Amino acid sequence: MISFFRRFFESKIGLSIALAFLGLMALAFAASDITGNTFGGISNNDRMAVVGSTSIPLTDLTLSANTALDQVRSQNPTLTMPEFVADGGFDEVVRQLIDRFTVGEYGRRYGLRAGDNLVNSEILKIPAFQGLTGEFDEQTYIGALRQRGLSDAVFRRDLEDGLIEQQLLRSAVAAPQLPEKIARQYAALVLEKRKGEIALIPSSAFAPAGAPSEAQLTAWYKDNRAQFIRPERRTLRFAVFGADSLKVNAAPTAAEIAERYKRDAAQYAASETRGVTSFVVPTQDAAKALTARIRGGVSLEAAAREAGFTASKSEARDREAMAGATSFAFAEAAFKAAQGAMIEPAQGTLGWYVARLDTIARTPARTLAQATPEITEQLAKEKRVAAIADLIAEIEGEVDGGTALPEVAKAYGLTVETTPALLANGQAFGQPGVQIVPQLVPVLSTAFQMEESEPQLAEVVPGEQFVIFEVARVEEASAPPIAEVREAAIAGWKRAQGAVLAKQAADRILAKVRGGMPLAAAMAAENKPGFEREAIDLERRQLLARQRAGIAPPLVLMFSMAEGTVKTLEGPRDLGWYVVALEDISTLPLDKEGALIAQTRQQLGQALSQEYRSQATAAMRKEVGVTRNEDGIAAVRRQLTGEQP
Repeated sequence: MISFFRRFFESKIGLSIALAFLGLMALAFAASDITGNTFGGISNNDRMAVVGSTSIPLTDLTLSANTALDQVRSQNPTLTMPEFVADGGFDEVVRQLIDRFTVGEYGRRYGLRAGDNLVNSEILKIPAFQGLTGEFDEQTYIGALRQRGLSDAVFRRDLEDGLIEQQLLRSAVAAPQLPEKIARQYAALVLEKRKGEIALIPSSAFAPAGAPSEAQLTAWYKDNRAQFIRPERRTLRFAVFGADSLKVNAAPTAAEIAERYKRDAAQYAASETRGVTSFVVPTQDAAKALTARIRGGVSLEAAAREAGFTASKSEARDREAMAGATSFAFAEAAFKAAQGAMIEPAQGTLGWYVARLDTIARTPARTLAQATPEITEQLAKEKRVAAIADLIAEIEGEVDGGTALPEVAKAYGLTVETTPALLANGQAFGQPGVQIVPQLVPVLSTAFQMEESEPQLAEVVPGEQFVIFEVARVEEASAPPIAEVREAAIAGWKRAQGAVLAKQAADRILAKVRGGMPLAAAMAAENKPGFEREAIDLERRQLLARQRAGIAPPLVLMFSMAEGTVKTLEGPRDLGWYVVALEDISTLPLDKEGALIAQTRQQLGQALSQEYRSQATAAMRKEVGVTRNEDGIAAVRRQLTGEQP
């Protein structure tokens, strides 16, 4: 999990779209410099750390952790802050935040700088600050910073640090090459084959049969509340409506129809289109000679082939369109010719046309009465679109003006519905079979950022379908009262008690196997039901093929052990204890694996780049000096997870 976080957190905010080897950061939202307030009892003046002569406020850490969680939630919407912290995300944010300040401080100490002009040029490139024209927009810039609670000065400082980082570290991480001998050693690991056994000593085999006392259960639940945390839930009120349900008067008047007929008079006037078959020759003499030959009885297509050209048939066009596609002279000649006759040669851009007039289509003029049905349909559609747009703007104005959703719905004849408590991924909490209406799916992420009772209007299908929605209730991520999960808590307590005895049994089995007893016999000596044992005969490449689905921790341990050793491993959530015995390691020859060696060099070259960066940053930390406020960091950790001090 920690490597996943690192892909996100390479800047102050924990979102690395950083400079240099990672590319210019798109939006380096640093921490707020708002002062005079307190958050959870920690003053904004308290320091998270001091890097050289620069202090990092604890408020930077709070905002950075929350922003980092938001980023990770783009892939795991139901992730809670306690889970994020438990999986190492908070520690990674702390490290990256300190490193970011360290690099900037080190660079300035040795005279590196990023001037105002350079910072300005980078700000101009950031898409988040561009307006509708695609150019930098100052109001958009100010609004984006204000949305994150930032000042221009703080944002510029973070961007300056990124530019200094680029100057310092680009050469250190620029595509290092891993020596082939080292690559061969790592490639050989892929060809490893390991044989052994894995046994599970389950906690359930040793769990007590009786229930715990109330005091025992309460104490255990207090220490293990994180196992029962429910993700944030939100209940939404909404009203879905379509354009067809809005009452608008879109019928055009006779005067409007007459005005449109007058405006588009050319459209209803008599018209004529003509279609031709033609080819182009270089000179006027050639065009005249070929035209005369065709008039003498040779087909135009045959004459074109014999002369080395290809005749093409064009669609029927009016005079103006034909002139645009060929030339004015050719269009004039074509509209003088009779149907089926050869057209007098005329010059175009690429040469002289040899052409035959194939078709003439004449459309008589239409009177107002004849055009009225078409105009009526056209105007009605336009008026309906405009009326709906006006009505939607009116509803949006009501919503933005603070009118409550039920009042808006009543005024416009809409039906208000309420969802069950929803998770961020759209699932109904505790009701896996319940599906939310499709119209809420596009607005769900917005709903999980809104305050309660602040309705918004969204367009679901442009011009056709809309939804007004608001957050009716927010249930923060937290562990429920023990009464609501009593059975699960009792089961957890039993597993925890059984895990202690399972550990003792695993240790006894471990000692016997190390003494030479087969694993199966050592397990049988415990005389307990439910033990599991599996023989393993696996290549590392097969293990890597499972990586996306997740590799079981006992297998990970087996592929990191020395041959002939036995080890124990604790299972997750008091599941039990594993005993892992590795009997044999063999390796296939590398002679015919040139592609594997090259691939290993390439992949480890990327890791080597990150390693060089980490070493360079560590050296900078040592030189500038970093003092961490562990008490303050711990306090922020408790605030974020809801723990009591």
